Parts: sequence; C-alpha cells; structure tokens
Amino acid sequence: MLKAFLNAFRVPDLRAKILFTLAIIAVFRLGSYMPVPVVDIGILQRELERQGAGGFLGIINLFSGGGLSRLAVFSLGIMPYITSSIIMQLMTVVIPKLQQWQEQGEAGTKKINQWTRYVTVVLALLQSTGLVFLFHNPSASGIPDVFPPGTFTGPNVAFIVLIMTAGTALIMWLGELITQRGVGNGMSILIFTSVISTLPFEGRVILEQGGLGKFIVILLIGLAIIIGVIYVDQGQRRVPIQYAKRVVGRKMTSGGSTYLPLKVNQAGVIPIIFATSVLYFPALLASVYHAEWFQNFVTNYVQNTRSVVYMALLAMLIIFFSYFYTAIQFDPTRTADNLRKNGGFIPGIRPGPPTADYLNRILIRIGLPGAIFLAVIALIPTIVFAVWGLSQFPFGGTSILIAVGVALETMKQIESQLLMRHYEGFLG
Repeated sequence: MLKAFLNAFRVPDLRAKILFTLAIIAVFRLGSYMPVPVVDIGILQRELERQGAGGFLGIINLFSGGGLSRLAVFSLGIMPYITSSIIMQLMTVVIPKLQQWQEQGEAGTKKINQWTRYVTVVLALLQSTGLVFLFHNPSASGIPDVFPPGTFTGPNVAFIVLIMTAGTALIMWLGELITQRGVGNGMSILIFTSVISTLPFEGRVILEQGGLGKFIVILLIGLAIIIGVIYVDQGQRRVPIQYAKRVVGRKMTSGGSTYLPLKVNQAGVIPIIFATSVLYFPALLASVYHAEWFQNFVTNYVQNTRSVVYMALLAMLIIFFSYFYTAIQFDPTRTADNLRKNGGFIPGIRPGPPTADYLNRILIRIGLPGAIFLAVIALIPTIVFAVWGLSQFPFGGTSILIAVGVALETMKQIESQLLMRHYEGFLG
C-alpha cells in the first residue's frame, strides 16, 4: 500500500492531479469555517449537539462537513446538488425530452448536467431561505433564534441567502474542477471530505461521554461496519451473456461470452437520504398544523430517533426506496432489448420479454438483502444512541457508506493510471 502511494507521487502528471485535488479540498474546508454575518453561531451549535447526528439538521451538517454548525458560506454543502441530481434522474423516467438527451451520449449528458446545475441553484435559494426563517422562528421550529435582537431585517436576510446560495454554486464549480483536472469524481470527493472531517470531533464526544471502554467498543463496531460495507458494496450477481456469431459486412464476427454484473446494493446510499428526508416532512407539517394530538405524535415518535416507531418507519422507507431507486436505475426491458439487438442472450433464456422477466426476478431476489443491509447500517447509530445515551456516533449510516464507496472508487481510478504506467496498484 505504501509503495503504491509512493509510485503515485513518482508520476509527474498523476502527482499534479493529486496535489490539485488536495488544494481544492483545502479551499472547500476553508469555506466551511467562514461564518455568514449577523447570526450567533453559538446558539446553533448547542442546538445541533442537542439533536445529535440523526436529526434533519444533523444530515445537512454531515454533508456540509460541519459548515451548518457554524452557518458558514458553505453551510448547505453538497446537499442541494445531491437532491437536484436525484430529481433529474427521476424526471428522466417521466419526461421524454430528458430520455432523448440521455440516449444522445456525451452531448445529452452535458445538457442534463447543465439543467442539474440550474435546479441546484434554485434548491439552494429555497433551502437557504427556509433555513434562515427556520432559525428565526423558535415557536414553530423548536430551534432557538440565532439572530440577535433587531438584526432580522430584509437586507440582512437577503444578504445571507445570497451568500449561502453563491457558496453552493462555488462548491459545484470546485467539484467540476476536481473531475476535470484532479483525481476521481469531484462531487464524490467533496462529500467524502465532508463526512470524514466530522469524525475526530464525534470521536472526542464519544470518549468524553462514554469513556475509554465504550470508545474502544465503538471503534470495533466501526471496523466491522467498514468490512461489511466493503463486502456488500463489492458483491454482485454475474449473469452469463453469450454472443452468437454474426456477419457484419463481409466479415464474420466471432461469438463470445461475458457477464452482466448486477450489484447487491444497486441504489447505494440514496435510499437512506430519501428515507430521512421523508421522515422530516411530518416535522414541517407540525410547524403549520398545530393540532395537539398530531404534534405529540410527531414529537414522541417521528422526531424521537430512539423510539421503536421511528426505527420501524426508517427501516421500511429504506427498503421501499431501495427497490424504487433500483427500478429507476436499471431497466430490465431495455437491457433485454439491447442484448437482443446486439446478438446477445442468456443461456437457457429466450431473448426479449423472457430475458427481461429473468433479470427482474434476479433484481428482486438480490435486492432484498441489499435493502435490509442498508436498513441495518442506518439503524446502528440509533440503537447505540438508545442503549448508551450517546449523542454522536461516527461509524454508521450514511457517513460510512459514502466514505467507503468513494474511497474504493478513487483508489480504483488511481490504480488504473498506475497500471497503465506499469506500476503496481493499491489492490494488486
């Protein structure tokens, strides 16, 4: 492993890419520490500590690398871009124009990416406005007012919203710079940076609250989760594909065999993000609909991350969205049609609809353990909170899935470049 790192820095162009990526990460972290004017961030930090990592603000704070706890320029982090990308992927299934762009290859992808940026800016504008008013409306949100008396004025609100929206746009640009001139996918690298930047603070909180014994146990749990995430993330069902001999022009193409990889966790971390967002809607509704029975239900069961009802709802939503997102990402009918057009077939299965039904059955079977795995990983922090009464848990849920997934993908990209230059890679 150490030799592979040294080899990566021996290659001049690869070394330049790595250093450029590190420089962009430094700029991104700097923006996460520069607070917006006017507000009192001490009040906000105390509220985030009270909510813990499982609340809605905790999720946004995770993806901003702690920026929300300081109401920094990059407070929204990469969350608006993630939401925008999900919306565009969902709309691709519904809107024929987006389907046409998707089938156009690189040119169509550029158009979809451009519209993803537009939607990101709109979402950042709405989300920053919502957060500013949320932090100034303690009666409805339950969050203490972070604005000193007399400072919540129109110009100040507009200025803060503009700064936070511009920060999101700048994050998008930084991510694209990494993709073009650095190593790995830029947005994934920034998300990875945001996630791991919170680990030292959360580890210190656990050490202070639980002592050395619980801290060591949680480290061992974290190691087991990392091993499990790597095992499931790499797990796939390889469907054999056979290609028949065909005549193309005056040449006879030889048939061959390959396989179609179907991942166990096809949806990645998206179901957890979806499920957490859906569970936040009742809290928003409770701020408008003030019936006592409804507010008590939301407070005791939906917002209380230690309740059995919350755990059950979260698990069911994760399983549902796992199947839902997999159905959007992978279309068995289109895959079967493409195989038929290219002369490919699955041995023992007739081309066309029978192939589509066969692939769909495989997805349903392997999707269930993947969905249950996601639910278990997401619930581990909640269970630890309930048993030990801790407010932070750094090795669970969304954070570890993202960190391990991005790390593996980036290592594979660096390894491929090393192997092209006849160096030994990380995984070799």
